[in-house]
Amino acid sequence: MLNKLIRFFLENRLIVLLLALFMVVWGIRNAPFDWENSGLPRDPVPVDAIPDIGENQQIVFTQWPGRSPQDIEDQITYPLTVSLMGLPGVKTVRSTSFFGFSSIYVIFEDGVEFYWSRSRVLEKLGSLPSGTLPEGVNPALGPDATALGQVYWYTLEGRDEEGNVTGGWGPDELRSIQDWYVRYSLMAAKGVSEVASVGGFVREYQVDVDPDAMRAHGVTLEDVFAAVRGSNLEVGARVIEINRVEYFVRGLGWLKSVEDLEDSVVRSSGGVPIRIKDVATVATGPAMRRGALDKGGVEAVGGVVVTRYGANPLQVIKNIKAKIAEIEPGLPKKTLADGRVSQVTIVPFYDRSGLIHETLETLNTAIYDEILVTIIVVLFMLMHIRASSLISALLPMSVLFSFILMKFTGVDANIVALSGIAIAIGTIVDMGIVLCENIISHLDRAGPDESPMEVIYKATTEVASAILTAVATTIISFLPVFSMIGAEGKLFKPLAFTKTFALMGSITVALLLIPPLALWFFPMKGGWVGRRIKKWTDKRKGVQLGWPYLLNAVVILIVASVLSGHWEPLGAERGGFINLLFVLISLLGLLLFFWLFMRIYEPILRWCLANKLKFFCLPLALMVMGLMSWIGFAKTFAFVPQALSKVGMETGTLESTGLWVKGTHTFPGLKKKFIPDLDEGSFLFMPTTMPHASIGEALDVVSKLDIAIEAIPEIRSAVGKIGRVESALDPAPISMVETIIEYLPEYRSDAHGTRLKFEFDSDKDEFVRDAAGELVLDEDGRPFRDWRPEVRSTQDIWDLISDAARLTGTVPAPKLQPIAARIVMLQSGMRAPMGVKIKGPSLEAIEAVGFQIEQLLKEVPSVKAEATFADRVVGKPYLEIDIDRKAAARYGITIAQVQNVIEIALGGRPITTTVEGRERYPVRVRYQRERRDSLEAMEDILITSPSGMQIPLKQLSHIKFTRGAQAI
Repeated sequence: MLNKLIRFFLENRLIVLLLALFMVVWGIRNAPFDWENSGLPRDPVPVDAIPDIGENQQIVFTQWPGRSPQDIEDQITYPLTVSLMGLPGVKTVRSTSFFGFSSIYVIFEDGVEFYWSRSRVLEKLGSLPSGTLPEGVNPALGPDATALGQVYWYTLEGRDEEGNVTGGWGPDELRSIQDWYVRYSLMAAKGVSEVASVGGFVREYQVDVDPDAMRAHGVTLEDVFAAVRGSNLEVGARVIEINRVEYFVRGLGWLKSVEDLEDSVVRSSGGVPIRIKDVATVATGPAMRRGALDKGGVEAVGGVVVTRYGANPLQVIKNIKAKIAEIEPGLPKKTLADGRVSQVTIVPFYDRSGLIHETLETLNTAIYDEILVTIIVVLFMLMHIRASSLISALLPMSVLFSFILMKFTGVDANIVALSGIAIAIGTIVDMGIVLCENIISHLDRAGPDESPMEVIYKATTEVASAILTAVATTIISFLPVFSMIGAEGKLFKPLAFTKTFALMGSITVALLLIPPLALWFFPMKGGWVGRRIKKWTDKRKGVQLGWPYLLNAVVILIVASVLSGHWEPLGAERGGFINLLFVLISLLGLLLFFWLFMRIYEPILRWCLANKLKFFCLPLALMVMGLMSWIGFAKTFAFVPQALSKVGMETGTLESTGLWVKGTHTFPGLKKKFIPDLDEGSFLFMPTTMPHASIGEALDVVSKLDIAIEAIPEIRSAVGKIGRVESALDPAPISMVETIIEYLPEYRSDAHGTRLKFEFDSDKDEFVRDAAGELVLDEDGRPFRDWRPEVRSTQDIWDLISDAARLTGTVPAPKLQPIAARIVMLQSGMRAPMGVKIKGPSLEAIEAVGFQIEQLLKEVPSVKAEATFADRVVGKPYLEIDIDRKAAARYGITIAQVQNVIEIALGGRPITTTVEGRERYPVRVRYQRERRDSLEAMEDILITSPSGMQIPLKQLSHIKFTRGAQAI
């Protein structure tokens, strides 16, 4: 069948051209590269920087404002966790109870479809028995995304027309713009699952009641509640007809200002109205928050955009940027006191598209470089330009073919998946070389009367079965990879798929497309084209032997110059000529070695055949060296001490000999790592403060850290977050700091990671700058290095960050990057690449054991002591008000009355929500500040009994300070 296919395509070369054109166009359409093709619709393969190897999980998020973690755990988290454990396909359930909310992570088996699992969770939540959760508590399913989908972070800043920071906007104003304009607009971008807000203050109407004024006017809290609720209401009546015209009847009553609320009547006494302002102070103020954002030491307001599960992150980011460009001109603006116009601007501080472009550029450059290397190798070995051109054309067509299959099978493009294509390129080139060399040799030996088609058909079928067998063997060797499950399968199966796709494409191109094209590229000596070439060379006897070598040498020189520009093996500072010289010497030296080896291969082979025993000593020595390098000297020769001990000999002296000690030290074995580090261009700095730190203290800490980090010259920006964003994907406590640190690339480059070159004055040994002090772009210039000479790697930058961010009261952080850290947290629920989970009967016991393990781990030589710490699970201070039921009963006061007063006195109670245009603001009733911000004032809070007596809270309860859990 294979021979018939080869003959069919040889006889129908038009079909070959159409098939090749179709493959190229379809492959370009599905290519993950950010190509702009006018007139060609694009449907690219989804592309991200690295694969999502996190768990297949769904999040159930439940809010119960003001409740302690213990209350959340007992009344929400535990009953929900027990209910969700019985769902089909569930592997495990992880849950955490925080102050005011519960997060439950339902981990499904890898084979469970993502949206099917969401529907199962929703069904279970909708069928919970009544009484399972407290009244008014409604669990919700988290967004259809994972934390790895956080691809775009931004802040809102006031800037002038030239892009300079102007300020002039309060944190409450920016938060309102973010919540009611920017957030909704960005959520409309295709592929966006959620846009969460962080930082600033949520504005609310605050009614601070005065207990003394209430007592003087005979007003109760219930009266104030009713008055506030009744002052914010709109109704619709009916339609009426007047003069044959229909009118809608609408009763207006939404609160529009503080004065509207102040003038609302609570009750009337003797014909005199008692208004809210008579018993309370009304103002707009900030709501309680559990998260804040800091940019370079200044509090900021921003948001995070999360892509939908399975969406194309690169395309989603492009959609976001397009939406930002659409809405940004319409964002609010104001004229400042100095006359400048400040307009709210969306400023990104984390954009994954740059990393994605660099990932794609890595594959792009790898393919270019391997094509160039192929040209050099074929030219040097075969001295045949047309053969090298045909083999080089095989590479991009095989890669495009793999993109088509990736789109069909749903394999996303990332650094691991695309590396499978790069790995397969060597095998692809081998097939092209074998086939083309065999065709050329047959054409050279063919007589003038032989048909070129028959010669090429014979040459192709001669090696086709061998090529097919070699590729099939390579594909079959990857079958164990396809059977991997869990994180290993998610990481390595895409690589196996893409390599298989590339090899399948190379088989198709090599056996079906190269032979027909060889009819045009490789003319026979006896053919018409061959005779013309021979006649042309006969007229030029002097160059008959020299011109092919000269032409090949010119081509090799051109290709090597392009290759040296990509590689720059000696560094960009050395210049293009030195790098080109090094590349030429390296390539030609390596090729010369192989050329000489080909010349002496026959005598070497004869000696090996004649001296089999001596020859086998070489592969045996190589195998032993390989084992020692892989598993180490001690494990390789572990059988020696065991054998000696069996015969009764002492093994201690052997293991203490100099040879054994030196061998163990020289060959310790290869280190193991599940996934290699990827330079993401940014760090995620995650120190922790003490659990008892307030949000003000934590914000002060993150501000000092950001200022210190931004003082490092290699740092572009440092934006720190404490607490959580308004999303179920971020359950961080106040004590947890997350600072996204973006550092400058080593060499100045554009948005796609392509290195830029600038004009350089060799006489002055410095870069040329324009009148504004900026560098001047010059394609023939030099790249500009943004790092100081002593900074040679990203590890040096991290060391500078660690030294600058040492602050009393904070625990240092391990080295993490945004994507890598998200993957670690998705897999294990921890924020470090290595950790210990402790289970025990109580939180106190768990914390005590954690402290002991912390001290032991700090003594391990290879462990960084300052970044090793145990979570302080019960370090949060609590102020507990234990109600005395007997004392309350003596005054006829119920527990609910006391609890209502406690809730209102400290946190306040939201009563209603007013609407102002698109914006919605809660209205909260609470005690005046001086009645709630000290222990003495709390003890003196008065509670009205049914008989009208005013009883202080300290007579009805016991107030004490304790230590409790920050999270459970």
